[in-house]
Amino acid sequence: METIKNEHLTVEVSEMGAELQSIKDSDGREYLWQGGDKWPRRSPILFPLVCSVNDDTYTVDGQEYHLPRHGFARDTRFKLVAQGEHKVTYALHETEETLKVYPYHFNLAVSYRLSGRKIHVVWHVENTDVRDIHFQIGGHPAFLAPGCREDEELKGVIALDNHQPLRGLKSYIDGSHEMTEISLDDIHEGLIAFNDEFFANDSVKIHDCQVHQASLLNADGSPAVTVSFKCPIIAFWSPYKKKAPFVCIEPWYGLGDPRGWKGEFCDKYYMNHLQPGSSFMSEYTIEIGG
Repeated sequence: METIKNEHLTVEVSEMGAELQSIKDSDGREYLWQGGDKWPRRSPILFPLVCSVNDDTYTVDGQEYHLPRHGFARDTRFKLVAQGEHKVTYALHETEETLKVYPYHFNLAVSYRLSGRKIHVVWHVENTDVRDIHFQIGGHPAFLAPGCREDEELKGVIALDNHQPLRGLKSYIDGSHEMTEISLDDIHEGLIAFNDEFFANDSVKIHDCQVHQASLLNADGSPAVTVSFKCPIIAFWSPYKKKAPFVCIEPWYGLGDPRGWKGEFCDKYYMNHLQPGSSFMSEYTIEIGG
């Protein structure tokens, strides 16, 4: 476990999955769900798959491979490659085991850097193969909902930077999805008033880069946590009917298969492609307070 800190924040990260473990402010208040029976994870990295492929099976050049929901990175130990007072970086590359389920050579670097009240999360994917590689990547941080307690009713408000009616995605527990219109009853002037029933069909996703910022609000309307991003999809999730006191705000470069979809991995929705020697880099930020 590595720790980075400044005068505002103390952040802990594990080599397992390069996963955030804790975000505390200068008063020692925790903002990240700490895992447990409601959901064992805290902030997993989704790679090389976001959501699911049908039957956990996908095809590359006609050959079938099998990957579980959200891929293998979250359950793989990364190597610590750099650490300072305010920044830490981890790396992962292909192994004999990953090549059995994902037939590409790659380097994945994940960095966390503090700047004031912000945590900059940077993903860097490099193609070290001799052919094009294809991948998806996403974040899944779980933030404690202000005023909510475990085993009590989940409720709160998320503020979006886009106040217009939004077209989104309706999801299912198996990870498949279909396009749908998000009800105006769910979003009013950029505010989502959520409760447990909001997540009755698993996660709620907004796609096509319609939103670039989402804030989990305190009771007085001030932001407790703000996630800023430039990715095409943002997802919101909490485990249905488990009375869990957290909401995940998830920036994604990827999406699961529609029900019944069959095709090559490279042709999936929201797929990222890299030629040999090229790289992909993206960043999202987590800001604590206003």
